[in-house]
Amino acid sequence: MDIASLVYFRVVFGAIMLWEAFRYFQAGWIARYWIDPPVNFPYYGFGWLEPLPGVGMYVLFAGLGVLSLFIMIGFCYRISIILFFIGFTYSFLLEQARYLNHFYLIILISFLMIFLPLNRAFSLDAKLKRVSAVDRVPAWTLWILKFQLGVVYFFGGIAKLGGDWLKGEPMGMWLSERTDFPFVGHLFREPAAAYVFSYGGLFFDLLIVPLLLWRRTRVYAFAGAFLFHLTNQELFNIGIFPWMMMGATAIYFEPDWPRRLLKKLRGGTIESFAVISDPVPSLYRLRLVLSFLAIYVIWQCLYPLRFLLHPGDPLWTESGHRFSWRMKLRSKTGNGQFIVRNRETGETKGVNSATYLKPWQNNDMLTNPYMIWQFSRFLEEQHRAGKDEDVEVYGWIQVSMNGRPFQAYIDPTVDLTAQPYLRHSNPWVLPLKTPLHP
Repeated sequence: MDIASLVYFRVVFGAIMLWEAFRYFQAGWIARYWIDPPVNFPYYGFGWLEPLPGVGMYVLFAGLGVLSLFIMIGFCYRISIILFFIGFTYSFLLEQARYLNHFYLIILISFLMIFLPLNRAFSLDAKLKRVSAVDRVPAWTLWILKFQLGVVYFFGGIAKLGGDWLKGEPMGMWLSERTDFPFVGHLFREPAAAYVFSYGGLFFDLLIVPLLLWRRTRVYAFAGAFLFHLTNQELFNIGIFPWMMMGATAIYFEPDWPRRLLKKLRGGTIESFAVISDPVPSLYRLRLVLSFLAIYVIWQCLYPLRFLLHPGDPLWTESGHRFSWRMKLRSKTGNGQFIVRNRETGETKGVNSATYLKPWQNNDMLTNPYMIWQFSRFLEEQHRAGKDEDVEVYGWIQVSMNGRPFQAYIDPTVDLTAQPYLRHSNPWVLPLKTPLHP
């Protein structure tokens, strides 16, 4: 296939990541998320990770910005994308309370880009002859990116096929808070609006990829995707995700579309980025590439479905919810306190988690079993380190999901410090009992 679409994708990805790094400095998010909090919540299996000391996190994000620029212009591309993948993944793993699906998508895409020849044309690497320039690349290098974007859309639609989404929640709650939306905001008060947006999002996610793949509907599908993501950008505070998807979705056009567009803009012919293609790879290399693709594709198709193996509603238990493209399906609010009991004296006291955590951390912690478990261990360590006490920690926590009344979330009779955390099921997480309102 023509390499032009891959070059376009490299430039767009690098530009958006450069913008994202700039936003962290501009908004003061580096200190907010990694320096100011007295405690962070690393992901399962990564409890040994800690934020870089001193100005280390500032240096990290400055480095990510420089690497993004290098990726965009194709300079030292291979080492730049490897370092970007490592640095971004590291910052992601430090704090669960910041989980967003597009952060996970950035990690996956940057991982794939390590293996793609995105610098083989229209790059400084090619200009400086660090790599041989080509105008044709193996078709899989473009199709694996189309597949990855398609996974996001498809499983986003599958996740909407049941539960509260089909009853118009939490969309109804969110729309009622945006009646100031230009032109149509007054309509958001109508009950039908929640169903229009909910079912519209469902059908969009399920149909957009087939419509993009079919040449006859591609232009209309792209225009619909652009409008969809632009609306999401205006309605919800979801960072760079809409812009990234608007830019990335263009790779579903014919592979040479950037070349043809440049030709049209220049009003004449435009030379190829190069005049050669790589030689046919060896049989061993073909088998290696095929094995990699098979493993990656199968994993991406099965992992989002792991919630089917876990008991309970994943929106409530969180088991299998993250890393599965289950986007915008629930709104959860928690409150309560922790009870710390001295095992020797029997003395108890209540602990308000808000005294230790930032507000953006606290609500996420109170609605996530693993983070609750982590915080109970933190309280145990605090008492052992400060007073050399042997303590038990209990959670008196209530949670509301998608507008339901608050109900008990954690069994208040269970000492959380004595419980192992099980990724598939935790008996101390109480089942969701309250049905959604009609």
